[in-house]
Amino acid sequence: MRLSTIALVDFRTYTKAIFAFPEQTTIIVGPNAIGKTNILEAITLSSWGKSFRATRDSDMVAWGKEVAHVEVVSGQEANEQESSDEQLSLRVDITVGQVNGTKTPMKRYFVNGVPRRLIDFSGKLKTVLFSPPDLSMLTLSPGVRREYLDTVLSLTDAEYRRSLLSYERGIRQRNALLASIRDGESRENQLFFWDQLIIKNGQYLTDARSEFIGFTNSFVYDDLTYRCQYVPSLVTKERLESHRQAEIASGMTLVGPQRDDFILFQKRDTPNVQNAQTEVARYGSRGEQRLGVLWLRLAELSYIEEKTGSRPVLLLDDIFSELDHESRKIVLDVIGKQQTIITSADRDISHDLASTPSLDWIYLTDTKKQTVYNTTGDL
Repeated sequence: MRLSTIALVDFRTYTKAIFAFPEQTTIIVGPNAIGKTNILEAITLSSWGKSFRATRDSDMVAWGKEVAHVEVVSGQEANEQESSDEQLSLRVDITVGQVNGTKTPMKRYFVNGVPRRLIDFSGKLKTVLFSPPDLSMLTLSPGVRREYLDTVLSLTDAEYRRSLLSYERGIRQRNALLASIRDGESRENQLFFWDQLIIKNGQYLTDARSEFIGFTNSFVYDDLTYRCQYVPSLVTKERLESHRQAEIASGMTLVGPQRDDFILFQKRDTPNVQNAQTEVARYGSRGEQRLGVLWLRLAELSYIEEKTGSRPVLLLDDIFSELDHESRKIVLDVIGKQQTIITSADRDISHDLASTPSLDWIYLTDTKKQTVYNTTGDL
């Protein structure tokens, strides 16, 4: 599906705004801090059901307001088999935790006006986001890479979303019980239920993550020679039993997908070894690390297309200033293959995108006005 419009009310810096997008490529241009990334945040919120940057949900609500609204209308692409005029409305209401003195949920989700749970909302609109923080994915903590896997797989597999939510709830409950056993307030045999729950759901997560990593290793793009090694922490009856006393002492589950990681390697020839593999995070240059992350994003695009039958919307958040010439060329080659939305503080980006077909522009000046932003076709 493609993104048709997005409406924002009291979201971040926006008082009231509607953005309309064509089927191909849109460039959103404006000075720093004007609110370009806020638009992409709203789009991913409508896709994933969560923000990629907010520490707290309330951070997305405009200062002094109690409620923010984000509504996306998406439609079928012209080349999809279903009717091209079929539309889907996705709305998220975000609050600061109370409205008019009454405690309220931080977020509520609606599909075509009908309230939905997060598990039934996320993934309706498929998106892939590439932003400057991604360039450090390989060198940050394993939790960042696990979140990457969860985001990709939750977009394409409803059962993965369900298993992930159930597993995370199970781990929280099990950790609380472990601490209670340590303090002499509960018994070890009470762990049986939670052990069974995390084993069942953890196995699904492990299998899905392994399948995705396998797909990336079969993905080929030009002469990019990267491969991933999945480093799972298996959760089985035997492993839980062997770690039982250490878990009780720490009050924490020590095995399972919440401790997974993956390592990116680059294949290269050396004077002594052909197809030698070096760990990119430890031994790769900054440029090689960036190309490695870009390779992962390209594999993600291809994976979602294979699983869903259509290309996701590609969101590029001011990345051209961060990429070297080789990486820029790869991104430019990919832009025209799906609906793409790009943000930039540089109006001269048009020189880089001169060969991109069907290019439209939105120029931001004042996000406090009540405005409809239509693409202009040119600056």
